[in-house]
Amino acid sequence: MKKKFSVLVKEKINKFNKKIKIPGDKSCSIRAILLASQCLGVSKIKNLLESDDVLNCVNVLKNVLGVKIIKKNDIYHVYGNGLNSFRFKKNITKIYVGNSGTFARLVCGLLSTLPAKFYLYGDQSMNKRDFTRVTEPLKKIGAFFYPTNKKTLPLTIEGTSMPLSQKHIEKKGSAQVKGLILMSALSSPGITTIEEKKISRNHSELFLKKINADIKVRKFKKGNIISLRGQKNLYNFNYTVGSDPSSAAFIIALTLLTPGSKLVMHNILCNETRVFFLKILKKVNANIKISNLRKLSGELIGTITVHSSKLKPIVISKNIGKFVDELPILFVIAALTKGVSVFKNIGDLKNKESDRLLESKKILIQAGIKCKVTKDTMIIYGREKIESKNKFILAKTKGDHRICMSATILSLVTGLKAKINNYETVNTSFPGFLTTIKNLGGKVVTK
Repeated sequence: MKKKFSVLVKEKINKFNKKIKIPGDKSCSIRAILLASQCLGVSKIKNLLESDDVLNCVNVLKNVLGVKIIKKNDIYHVYGNGLNSFRFKKNITKIYVGNSGTFARLVCGLLSTLPAKFYLYGDQSMNKRDFTRVTEPLKKIGAFFYPTNKKTLPLTIEGTSMPLSQKHIEKKGSAQVKGLILMSALSSPGITTIEEKKISRNHSELFLKKINADIKVRKFKKGNIISLRGQKNLYNFNYTVGSDPSSAAFIIALTLLTPGSKLVMHNILCNETRVFFLKILKKVNANIKISNLRKLSGELIGTITVHSSKLKPIVISKNIGKFVDELPILFVIAALTKGVSVFKNIGDLKNKESDRLLESKKILIQAGIKCKVTKDTMIIYGREKIESKNKFILAKTKGDHRICMSATILSLVTGLKAKINNYETVNTSFPGFLTTIKNLGGKVVTK
């Protein structure tokens, strides 16, 4: 159990001009570890994000599922034994997924083709999140889940020795759903297809192409058709994880909203499905430049330079799956931008680590920002200046790292005093966040 702590922010941050390093991407780190476990030979992974979520994934593979993993000189060596090679001793194997929806969902794809039972459970936040997006597609291929009709963890998954290739229709815009289907398809005979009606992150597809899986992606105006032929041996690889753009988003927001500031970040993952929030910000007058673009381990990376900017209101309703993790910090930017910002089709935020629509609204209202929330829409009446006197932000949300970081940025930019509880959850994705804030001149106190 991680020790709980709170963070206090009492002062407005001063302008800064810095170059900083953002840690490795969480989505790519978890996929790298899981896929390496299914390859033949020793895979080597550099710049792996050493957050709670990723390290828990490593721990489960090593100590529960029998995968040999050794860290040497900051490089993780994963000794894979091929498809369906997990080793376990008990009739029902217990797997703790912590706070990570990515790990929980993707590992179920791999477990679904093993004729054994696995009991999955997470932390308090993870156990409240919708799991039907996992159970429904995996039931189609032959897996069973117990108790029947239960929609959240804890759950027992019983895999099948005779998985059936299927055609899946993905309407949620969820990279995790797409990824778990592809993980299952690796060990399924025949061709599995996914009709992707809402475009989402494509790290799984790019990674599978890199390691020569038999995968094809056909692009159409309104989505993609992804097909994967299963039961092909995969072999060891070398992989370097790019820096996480979702973590960078919070520091980018701080820079944009702090007059006279400049920030440079190298080796940021610039996959087009991950930097859509930058395109949104550039449309509303953000001074953001991406340079030195190049391919690294099959992914596009580059340097991002940000200058403080006078922004315009944000109005968005499409491609939500491409920037769903950045929405909480976009709400903060909208709140501190004069005018009315409108976010539509964002109902899936309710199924994250917390109900991010509700928790974001709570924080903005405490700061004196008027906002309206419906089933899948948020309207924010932004203000360029906020009177900090007699106002105080108390963020009590449990288990949501992005709400914690968003509240921190709001407080640092406005000078509003804030107390943010359960801050240990930030370590699930950005363990060096507070150190980075202090490096930029922010004064934060842990308690």
